[in-house]
Amino acid sequence: MSETVRAAAPSPERVLIFDTTLRDGEQCPGATMTFEEKLAVAEMLDGMGVDIIEAGFPIASNGDFEAVSEIARRSRNAVIAGLARAIPADIARAGEAVRVAKRGRIHTFVSTSPIHLAHQMRKTEDEVLEIILRTVAQARDLIDDVEWSAMDATRTPIDYLCRCVEAAIRAGATTINLPDTVGYATPDEYRAMFRAVRERVPNADKAIFSVHCHNDLGLAIANSLAGVEGGARQIECTINGIGERAGNAALEEAVMAIRTRADVLPYATGIDTTQLVRASKLVAGATHFPVQYNKAIVGRNAFAHESGIHQDGMLKNQSTYEIMTPESVGVHKTSLVMGKHSGRAAFRSKLDEMGYGLSDNQFQDAFERFKALADRKKHVYDEDIEALVDENLATAHDRIRLVSLTVIAGTRGPQRATMRLDIDGRVVTEEADGNGPVDAVLNAIKTLVPHEASLELYDVHAVTGGTDAQAEVSVRLKQDDRIVTARGTDPDTLVASAKAYLAALNKLLAGASRRLHAQHAAAE
Repeated sequence: MSETVRAAAPSPERVLIFDTTLRDGEQCPGATMTFEEKLAVAEMLDGMGVDIIEAGFPIASNGDFEAVSEIARRSRNAVIAGLARAIPADIARAGEAVRVAKRGRIHTFVSTSPIHLAHQMRKTEDEVLEIILRTVAQARDLIDDVEWSAMDATRTPIDYLCRCVEAAIRAGATTINLPDTVGYATPDEYRAMFRAVRERVPNADKAIFSVHCHNDLGLAIANSLAGVEGGARQIECTINGIGERAGNAALEEAVMAIRTRADVLPYATGIDTTQLVRASKLVAGATHFPVQYNKAIVGRNAFAHESGIHQDGMLKNQSTYEIMTPESVGVHKTSLVMGKHSGRAAFRSKLDEMGYGLSDNQFQDAFERFKALADRKKHVYDEDIEALVDENLATAHDRIRLVSLTVIAGTRGPQRATMRLDIDGRVVTEEADGNGPVDAVLNAIKTLVPHEASLELYDVHAVTGGTDAQAEVSVRLKQDDRIVTARGTDPDTLVASAKAYLAALNKLLAGASRRLHAQHAAAE
């Protein structure tokens, strides 16, 4: 019997990931990072497998120079690059900054497009060619790893671009970057540009070609992948896609596109993709640039489903609506977002998944509160349900319950709260003023439920994001030798405050009742 022999599939070609979050990303208006934040981001990038970290622009300031130098000193695996204009002083400063790295790189650039040469450089084509030869050679004298970029390459005539690339390689450049500096190119154009340059430049085989795409037309990732198809083997990108104007190609999108669509993108990177979400959160926190909810790969909604049709498909087979697993990028699990159209069966399934075993009465109470919350809040996340159910269970036997609350607040004052409480089955109402709306709410409670407890802690934070997020209020009350803590949740911060304070009072009352019973038992 004959046996068919199949040829082994070729190994995917390696694509280097060049991260410029700390350089191009930080140039985004408002995204400046502190020295310590830069070190933390660099450590994260190094640990997750980024091949080249562009740590900054050493000539820009003493702070940038020190950051690049320290990152270079601490780097364990990645090449550390410093950016330099085609100016001798810039190149010397960059070389000094990265010289302590295990593997350093000078990345120098010059404009090549007619519009840049005429209006920014004010140089002729021949003058720019001389600048390329001179400055790349200077960089190569300082370090073996030199990258040269043709700024605004996609608007540069192909004949002149080829001359510039040939000159840069001849002078010692080991990486050639042809950036879409202003986000102007389309994927077909960008792919064709790389193919043409690599075919026409005689010494092209002596350098690695790189893509660097901006997102002005929303094509940064598409262009980057097209450039790789055209022969580039380095992608320059940033975490969360931050950068000048509309930003750069997003690292997480490039890496996961290559990983997910290996059938048409036969390449590989060295990135540990399970760290992508952590890196995204770190950069978002350092730059104070929030990640849009529907951001690919790392956005809050990237693995969240609210549509009933989608939820049904996901419960049956995850691949119906997800092309990658949440775990592959560092997300714990898919989030089936509950909304006002969710029924009892879906809600019970969600509670079972979250580990809650409720009685029929407890389930009904929780479901009614969930539906009321869903009418007020566009997205109800697992954290919302957890807070709602925990509060429902914690207050099941409370003697004091909030019936209603109305607060009048504003700049002129006084702030006034009108509150109705159910105290042991009797509904009572009271109004109270205060120095602010929270103070008015607590004064109303003190009037309705006289007590001597003092407020030791009052803390507010959002359970989830968004302006419709539930507020979670934590309070700590002290009465005599007893200290109790409690929390309350509600989309209205004042209602959450009232719930938290009442929950703490109920704990004090329950404790006092237990002590009284114990005293009676001892007396008998």
